[in-house]
Amino acid sequence: MTKNNPLLQWTAAMALSGTIGAVVLESGADAPAVAFARSLVGGLLLLVWSAARGWLRPWTLSRRDLGLAVFGGLFLVGNWVLLFASYALSSISVSTVVYHTQPLMLVGLAAAFLGERMAKSQLIRALIAFGGVTLISLSAHGADGKPVRLEGIALALGAAALYAGASFVAKQLKHLRPHVLAAVQLATGTIVLAPALLVTPLPTDTSGLLWLVLLGTVHTALMYVLMYAGIGKLPTATVALLSYVYPVVAVVVDALAYDHRPTWLEGVGMLAVLAAALAPQKGGKAPKPEVRETPVAVRPSGS
Repeated sequence: MTKNNPLLQWTAAMALSGTIGAVVLESGADAPAVAFARSLVGGLLLLVWSAARGWLRPWTLSRRDLGLAVFGGLFLVGNWVLLFASYALSSISVSTVVYHTQPLMLVGLAAAFLGERMAKSQLIRALIAFGGVTLISLSAHGADGKPVRLEGIALALGAAALYAGASFVAKQLKHLRPHVLAAVQLATGTIVLAPALLVTPLPTDTSGLLWLVLLGTVHTALMYVLMYAGIGKLPTATVALLSYVYPVVAVVVDALAYDHRPTWLEGVGMLAVLAAALAPQKGGKAPKPEVRETPVAVRPSGS
């Protein structure tokens, strides 16, 4: 069982992350509707979870904290919409790997707005990662055998940039309990995305709705609980290493379920992105990865 075993909890959360793309595609819904459903179902369950443990009593969010949480929630759900839309235009594996440029974008934001020094090694890693994205853009193919559309790669990069923004905002909210912050962010997503249902409605078939319920319950609420339970109890190096589970599972799912077969140049590009984004820093110190597509309340995971 994963209970009280942080290693299994974190690994299970990363494995679940890798299957999100398949759930999104199988739902048959447009990206805004998927993000709305995920926010609604996941947010309600996290609110129930937080309330049952007394984390909402007393209400401790100041006006500033609430404003920042809402602002970060806008970045978060915007990132979901772009990432989910990118799956259909490229492939699950391509979008997921390109999305992993996010930690390097966060380094740039921290340097620009927080005055944090960007090391030469970080700049080199960023160049390697975006060189990998270029290789993927030129050589990747989708499940139909045709070259992936550059719009899909652009959407994944846009999602990474928005998530970097959400992570940047979360730096100011490290004092909040992550479950509560996540619930506020998902409530924000539910409200903001509700009008989009007029244009991109939820699926009308039972199968599509069940896939969205699965996304909100298992791949959001349960995944967050597992992640937040294990993250603070693991060494940063272990967190960084196990973060590879997410893109690896996504690539395997894409190959098995959608017959995506990377070209050798695409494979080189994927390895370049992942190595640059997740590799340990000079001296063996692992980075604090910001590579999940989930809320950003817990700093070591960025999730």
